[in-house]
Amino acid sequence: MFMSQCAKLTKLTITTKFQQYFVESSRLLLSFLTNRFVLLPQLSLPLQCNNMERKIIHIDMDAFFASVEQRDNPELRGKPIAIGADVERGVVATASYEARPFGVHSAMSMRIAKRRCPELIVVPGRYHVYKEVSRQMHDIFHEYTDIIEPISLDEAFLDVTHNKPGIGLAVDIAREIKAKIKDRLHLTASAGVSYNKFLAKIASDQRKPDGLCTIHPSRAQEFIDALRIEKFWLVGPKTAQTMHRMGIFTGADLREVSLKHLTDVFGKMGPVFYNFARGIDDRPVVVDHERKSMGCEHTFEHDLYKRGAVLIELNNTVNELVRRLEKHDFEGHTLTLKVKFHDFRQITRSITLDNVLRTRDDILPLAKQLLAQVDYRDHPIRLLGLSVTKSINKETSTTVNQWIELEIPFTEWQETPGE
Repeated sequence: MFMSQCAKLTKLTITTKFQQYFVESSRLLLSFLTNRFVLLPQLSLPLQCNNMERKIIHIDMDAFFASVEQRDNPELRGKPIAIGADVERGVVATASYEARPFGVHSAMSMRIAKRRCPELIVVPGRYHVYKEVSRQMHDIFHEYTDIIEPISLDEAFLDVTHNKPGIGLAVDIAREIKAKIKDRLHLTASAGVSYNKFLAKIASDQRKPDGLCTIHPSRAQEFIDALRIEKFWLVGPKTAQTMHRMGIFTGADLREVSLKHLTDVFGKMGPVFYNFARGIDDRPVVVDHERKSMGCEHTFEHDLYKRGAVLIELNNTVNELVRRLEKHDFEGHTLTLKVKFHDFRQITRSITLDNVLRTRDDILPLAKQLLAQVDYRDHPIRLLGLSVTKSINKETSTTVNQWIELEIPFTEWQETPGE
């Protein structure tokens, strides 16, 4: 009897352990599949690939412009400084870390920045110097890989999956790059390391300044779930507000929303956000980006509402745009006028032609035509901008085989009393 009971107990124990093993194996298999693929229950789309074997580094210099000025001028070290023009409508290009506790940040009005930080030192930018330092930084990158995608003067992606020194761990390469930047350039950089650009970009911002953060594939989903939606790459203030209204505050919240719903609300960005919430970003590090547009814009010292003054500034903007097009041997088919009013409301007007836009004679008549569509008598203009874009959208293009300026319904300005 005792032996029989023992045999039954042993059999029960083995069966229970097998069931536990089966359940655990099933859970691990499901976890593996979940991490490798994206399930798309809402739309019949192909499964998205998630290559976790890549090694991507994002390097982001710390307060780059301001740090270069503090490096070159010892009197500025340890003091709150902002790079930009100290004029009524100047804008902060970069603020030093000493200025940031006061709420001073890039893209802020210089007037507001000085009000928030009365001790702020405004330093004019030396962009030729920043470009040279950026070139020196890229020389360091090329010691490890030639697959480099510049994002701006002070940041870039590097694909070090196959690197020149044959270093196994990307974090070791990031550590070496940071050390060489500090030793050779006397500046600091923050680095993010992961298996795609999205996560590497976010990682570089986690431990600034002079930080190094790695997001391993095994921890990526946990990291994303806890991430505030404002920290997601490509999620700006307006997009974040929309997401908040949808009840999305974290990556975990975003992952609960269907692909169809995200696409309905955010259009082509919907699938991007859907994949980001699952740690998927298979975009390669692109060495050579084809320039698709070129433009320029001017912010005025005083708002413009008189027709003559606006026309003069439009003419100046056209001349600047043409100089840039000639310098970079660029041409396109779409001209876009950007207007920002005194209340910061912004509009754009565009026209697309079959013929190429590259000269002043090509662009000025069209710029006048676009400006004629803007009512600024009661809405003074703060900023004017023009840009030329390469692509032709056949659905919206306006076909013009030959343009004659006299055909534009636009009369030359003549001063009238009281104007």
